[in-house]
Amino acid sequence: MRFDIISVFPEFFSVLDLSLVGKARSRGLIDIAAHDLRTWTADVHRTVDDSPFGGGAGMVMKPDVWGKAIDDVVGPGRAVLAIPTPSGAMLTQQACWELAEADQIVIACGRYEGIDARVAEHYRAAGMEVVEYSLGDYVLNGGEVAAIALVEAVSRLVPGMVGNPESLREESHGVAGLLEYPVYTRPTSFRGLDVPEVLTSGDHGKVARWRRDRALERTAARRPDMIAVLDVAGLGKRDRATLTRLGWVVGEGLQRVVVNEAGPAEAGEVAALAGRLFPHACPPGMADADIAAFVAENLSSERFANYVADPRYLVLVARVGGKLAGYAMAFFPASAQDQAEAIEAGAPVDVVLEDTPREGELVYLSKLYVDTPWRGTGVFDILMREALAKMARRAEGGEPYVWLGTNTANKRAIRAYKRAGFRVVGAREFVVGEQINKDVTLAIRARVPQL
Repeated sequence: MRFDIISVFPEFFSVLDLSLVGKARSRGLIDIAAHDLRTWTADVHRTVDDSPFGGGAGMVMKPDVWGKAIDDVVGPGRAVLAIPTPSGAMLTQQACWELAEADQIVIACGRYEGIDARVAEHYRAAGMEVVEYSLGDYVLNGGEVAAIALVEAVSRLVPGMVGNPESLREESHGVAGLLEYPVYTRPTSFRGLDVPEVLTSGDHGKVARWRRDRALERTAARRPDMIAVLDVAGLGKRDRATLTRLGWVVGEGLQRVVVNEAGPAEAGEVAALAGRLFPHACPPGMADADIAAFVAENLSSERFANYVADPRYLVLVARVGGKLAGYAMAFFPASAQDQAEAIEAGAPVDVVLEDTPREGELVYLSKLYVDTPWRGTGVFDILMREALAKMARRAEGGEPYVWLGTNTANKRAIRAYKRAGFRVVGAREFVVGEQINKDVTLAIRARVPQL
């Protein structure tokens, strides 16, 4: 592969004699030539720029000079004209892989206000492949630094350039489509920080899993746009579990679940979902009239508007792609009357979980529903985790307990709650319309999340 770099500062590129690029040049894997743009000027002052048409600050590089230079250096085979510019497309690893297939890359390093737009237009119209690229959302004094970055990024993909080709697969933006996992070397302890134990265990399977999970975590935190375009078919069960923990689920591709407190404007939307999903929690044979009466009394738009406005309630909404996928509602008893009503409703006030007596509030998780299309995708787990975390933060005093009730016939819900860490602590009666139902009550310690 050959790189021809045209610049008003050709000496800038002496750095390409160093390191792997320099070694690759000496081995004949790549050929790099730096050209002085002023060689192609025709005036005594060797002018390469002029004032912009239409006025404005700065100077524009002349197209006639650039045309002569590019014409002279372009060789046979697949030649690409690469123009670094802040207005170009972001340079990606995929683009570098594609450029690595070229026979020659001509890099036109602009200065001042850039190169006359007709240069790119002309060569593109003439059938030459033109790539206008940017390193990021910032501006440099010229294209030289970006040219060096392109040479480094593309040349390292040329066969034989990198000693261990497998490293190209594992690194950030590699075949996996993720940022690379954290790396460590000796000593095992550095200023109080130890290498993760799994990396010294000798268990290659556990090491691979640890690295994969850290790569997913790092990418989700720093580059969620990369998570969104991962190939779902390439994700294993453990990958999906990790992504769910990070707030992502599989829908139309990978989608992020966003959980927020409901606002007044969302009351009607939440009420509509609540009314539609409540029958799913009812036992078989419950009269439609009883269900309708319960919905009208407890799940109307007006009631949800009151819940959202009442500081004793916490109403959460889970959205996927902006669409409502589920909701949760918790109640924090604030008065003696609230406490008495909670006890009457079956609150397990005397229960002790994990041999740890309750020191904080006993919060009632009244509702947690996920819409049908999102069941089994991980939305429930994300919504439950966020609900417990927010309840723990809001509760006053020590660590709170959270309790709930669900119909004894609703085995699916009971399994889901147990999987989330709840355990059965008792029973209660729950009235829907005129029908008395048997519920089990479950509870969990709501540990305050460590920030």
